[in-house]
Amino acid sequence: MKKFSLSLFFALLVALSSHAQQVMYASLRDLAEGRGDTVTILQVQKRTIHQINLMGGADYRISADDNNSLGRYLKRRCYAVEIDGTLYVNCKRMRYKKFRLGNWYAKALRANGTVFYAAQPVGQVATDNIVPDDVAKLGGEVGDAISASGLTEARVYYELDMETGRSEFVGRERMLQLLASKPALKAKFEQETSERAEVLEPYLIQLK
Repeated sequence: MKKFSLSLFFALLVALSSHAQQVMYASLRDLAEGRGDTVTILQVQKRTIHQINLMGGADYRISADDNNSLGRYLKRRCYAVEIDGTLYVNCKRMRYKKFRLGNWYAKALRANGTVFYAAQPVGQVATDNIVPDDVAKLGGEVGDAISASGLTEARVYYELDMETGRSEFVGRERMLQLLASKPALKAKFEQETSERAEVLEPYLIQLK
């Protein structure tokens, strides 16, 4: 009987801990203060390139099956969601300068006292840092299609200002500033030639 009670106790602990792994943040302030609503019914789905091509938006869809009101809240008003230790920010609530970043959620990480998230390049970030020169010079529908395809799959990091909610592009100059206190890591980054998210991510992770 005692063995059964212990098993039941540990099973309840596991259940409670798994429930606590889903947190919704209603605002930037809530996210900054770590104050959110704990839920248990969220699902996260990685969107396909085909879906992004058709409808635009970020990489992840977060939903609540059989709860339409919560689903609408997640899509339109929720600021960020944390599921199983991974943070996602709602790109509908994000802006880079005057540009919108679309619907759905982008994966984010906390480092250096702030939040960085990976999303599609927009505005000057796209034209200056992502689209190759030979693609940018192509004209007409063919050139537009190639450029759009490249941007669909490209991701860069943005830094979320935890006081103002503004987003700034994390390029080479910003990364060198962030790595100033880590000379070995900074020296390694200086050899990099790309500002894409997959290149920057290992360095941002080491800032945690």
